[in-house]
Amino acid sequence: MTPTRGIIMTDALTSQSLIRLMSWLSPSFPVGAFAYSNGLESAVNDRRVTTAKELEDWLTDLLTFGAAWNDAVLFCESWRRAQDGGDLREVAMLVEALASSAERHLETMAQGAAFLEAAAAWPHPVAERLPRDCPFPVAVGAICGAHNVPLEAALVAYLHAFVSNLIQAGLRLMELGQKDGVRLLAVIEPHIERIAERAAGSGLDDLGGPTILAEIVAMKHETQYSRLFRS
Repeated sequence: MTPTRGIIMTDALTSQSLIRLMSWLSPSFPVGAFAYSNGLESAVNDRRVTTAKELEDWLTDLLTFGAAWNDAVLFCESWRRAQDGGDLREVAMLVEALASSAERHLETMAQGAAFLEAAAAWPHPVAERLPRDCPFPVAVGAICGAHNVPLEAALVAYLHAFVSNLIQAGLRLMELGQKDGVRLLAVIEPHIERIAERAAGSGLDDLGGPTILAEIVAMKHETQYSRLFRS
């Protein structure tokens, strides 16, 4: 599918849009993101991710090739359809079909439902076009599009929240300190910008990626004996 480009992508980020992004993608916004590790807990348990550098590589791979990249593509598609009246339920069904494990499905669906419930404080008719059980990237992308938050700015904030949450999970799972976490945020910043720019011009044909190990550890986490996180 060829995406519609340039609808509002070049518009300036207004103060209202900035405030809403800071609210919707704040760690304190009640979506329960702190409860999920996107399979990282299993990777740490298996000693596949044990250092700050290995965590950096894990996160940049997810952004470039893996779950975060696919979420970015789906976020953009949802943003566009919210703008042009397209079928958002179709995208939501695709996200569910792409979930490679029970926990992947739980993570995206639970956060999406919680996001829509909280975002109802900013009412908009687009909510009626979304399914009650809505995946997270579809929910956030559609709400941002409906409220005319510029696409790339919204996507940068979404990806930053994804990375920040996993860094916080890493701090709880590994022998890393807050300074390590801050350094990782700084190092990964250009990757977030690059992926957001690339994804803004993407379409559904760009979905996919070779991060098979990340999917395997997410599946293994379902039967891990001792766990801090739900995924």
